[in-house]
Amino acid sequence: MPVLPGQAPWAIARAAQTLADGALVAFPTETVYGLGARADDDVAVARIFAAKRRPADHPLIVHVVDATAAQAFCVDVDPMARALMARFWPGPLTLILPRRPGVAAVAAGGQDSIGLRCPAHPVAQALLRAAGDRGVAGVAAPSANRFGRVSPTCAAHVESEFGADLCVLDGGPCAVGIESTIVDCTRLPPALLRPGGLARDVLEAAIGGALVVPDAGRPRASGTLASHYAPRARVRLFPDAAALSAALASPAADTLLHNVAVYSRSLSAVPGGAVLQVMPATPEAAAHELFAVLRALDAGGVAEIWVEHPPADAAWEAVNDRLRRAAA
Repeated sequence: MPVLPGQAPWAIARAAQTLADGALVAFPTETVYGLGARADDDVAVARIFAAKRRPADHPLIVHVVDATAAQAFCVDVDPMARALMARFWPGPLTLILPRRPGVAAVAAGGQDSIGLRCPAHPVAQALLRAAGDRGVAGVAAPSANRFGRVSPTCAAHVESEFGADLCVLDGGPCAVGIESTIVDCTRLPPALLRPGGLARDVLEAAIGGALVVPDAGRPRASGTLASHYAPRARVRLFPDAAALSAALASPAADTLLHNVAVYSRSLSAVPGGAVLQVMPATPEAAAHELFAVLRALDAGGVAEIWVEHPPADAAWEAVNDRLRRAAA
């Protein structure tokens, strides 16, 4: 099936009917592209796990058109969670909430909680509304890539992962570029499970308190494994520009550099045959391009990607999280 233009009403209708029929559709959000199936159909959701080669106990995020639609999947939503919905939906925020019994068990990885998000991308919103008109209450959709690999931020990335048979809505490049922030609201105080498109300090200001550190153990949400978002090339993180420069200048590196790509905020040149990609100076710009850069460097055939660690301050938390997982 060819990639469909996401702005075309006929394409939205076709994709919505595909979802209603139990098949898969890839679609854009403001964060990354998602691989979607109707969340209320366990057989359809199982097709996501099979396509991604994803463990069945690793829960998915269900996308809903608004907070009212979320009620089909969750119960006992406390005032703090409702305040976060009101403040940040539509937007790059996923909330872990108590799951409504008997609903979306496969999408939730068998857990008694479920991740819900209301995306802001106009194509995602149009698709959810059209699917809702066809009886689809919500769309389970992890990132549209093989499990553990780099998330897609344009339609071409999705097609390169799954081939031409998948229905893909093209909504252009994703504005945010990394996945949603995930907050677990099944506990008090809430826990930040994954940093993302919304910064920690913005969320903490909204709830009037600190987000706690999550417990280790079984994954409660997508993208929280230690190793994730990884290209085929080995990613090596260096603590600063000095350490990266020293590694590049090492005699031991001489025979490796033609197989190395460098992603750095500070360096303007690299020795040997290494490839240099300059990292943007702001965390927003770096997040926007991060996955696309990793994919492009990987496609260039390098064996290793050497990365200068970005600043350790809160503004860079989400970018640092993705780089640590890519290098794990």
